[in-house]
Amino acid sequence: MISDPLILACILMVIMFSFLLSSLWISISLILTGIFGMLIFEHNLPATISIYDKIGDLLASSVYDSLNSWSLAALPMFILMGEILYKSSISTKLLNGLMPWLCHIPGKLLHVNVAACSLFAAISGSSAATTATVGKITLDELKKRGYSKSLAIGSLAGSGTLGFLIPPSLIMIIYGVLSDVSIGKLFMAGVLPGLLLASLYSFYIMIVAKLDPSIEPEYEEKYTWKDKKDSIKDLAPVFSLITLVLGSIYSGLATPTEAAALGVMGSIVLAVIYKSFSFEILKIALLNAIRTTVMISFIIAGAGFLSQVIGFLGIATALSEYITTLGLSPYMLILIIGVMYIVLGMILDGISIVVMTLPIVLPIVVLAGFDPLWFGIFLVFMVEMSQITPPVGFSLFIIQSISNEKIEYILKATFPFFILMVIAVALITYFPEIVFYLPSLMLE
Repeated sequence: MISDPLILACILMVIMFSFLLSSLWISISLILTGIFGMLIFEHNLPATISIYDKIGDLLASSVYDSLNSWSLAALPMFILMGEILYKSSISTKLLNGLMPWLCHIPGKLLHVNVAACSLFAAISGSSAATTATVGKITLDELKKRGYSKSLAIGSLAGSGTLGFLIPPSLIMIIYGVLSDVSIGKLFMAGVLPGLLLASLYSFYIMIVAKLDPSIEPEYEEKYTWKDKKDSIKDLAPVFSLITLVLGSIYSGLATPTEAAALGVMGSIVLAVIYKSFSFEILKIALLNAIRTTVMISFIIAGAGFLSQVIGFLGIATALSEYITTLGLSPYMLILIIGVMYIVLGMILDGISIVVMTLPIVLPIVVLAGFDPLWFGIFLVFMVEMSQITPPVGFSLFIIQSISNEKIEYILKATFPFFILMVIAVALITYFPEIVFYLPSLMLE
């Protein structure tokens, strides 16, 4: 009889990867892994009712709890906004407007993914919404213009995770509530690390462009200051839309979900102004938004069920408690915890990781001398990494649905940006002032 939670974790990983390699949908694989886990390790569960009743009750409750969130209501709205912008001529105008300003930077329009994701991250607070919205606008345009498909996909996957780091952030709110850390300070603390990560992405794109000029179109366009001035008329409406959504959130006039609805209305108005809107376009946008939302929601539901099963089997708690027995130095402790979160990110969604491990991990980290505010940003980075690590990397599968590329190709394209995240984590660990600077201003 197997009862060691660490061994159980390894067995569940093997089962899950077996399902995934059989080409089953990711959500179905997660649900089946949870069911098999409960059947195989039935002796670990309370024997009050039959195992089949337990599975049914747990599946129903976990799916309901995972999807019964008002915050998730913003997801389809932001996806719909991106669909409307994508189906109209607005996306082309945005790229045309940015071209005069980016044409002299190595990598040119490849930087649009980084900039656009940073802006949309400040609108949605969701990695999935950021990736889906920006991806719908940029991937096809970059492909048409002759840019590297691999770098376009990789930069989108990496930059899309900024939805959790740049406020407002759902993960920060959950962490603040559980750790009794000021959510306002967490929001402020995430700004500079978010800009740092975005800058690392752009710097990497510039280096690659210098080493391999083939990643961008061979032709070189010349632009004058008059061209740049004229391009503002293409950029102004889009930035006005972003300002509308951002301003309504930060002024307190609207919640993110309500702001998303404003964004949909604004995108429709812009499409009408540009004479690129019709009921057929609206129909297609609605159907695509429904399809993408259902796909994301199905994955969230599957991850929620598997998270509940792992909680019952005591795997997450066992991993956390095992670390306390190692007697590590503070930095080595953070390294081990980081590796643990990366492993958990392969089988759990970000919210489940935070909720299931924080009660055990946070006291250990504080005892080692780390500030809870800093650890909150560190944890957000770990959750970001889980978005682009297989098999439960939500961003990977969102990009797959947008680009129709094989997951192996997307993983290869994303890996350099995963390494850049690791570098960013190392920087905020050795230079914690990056995290503390803006929150410290709030006290002055």
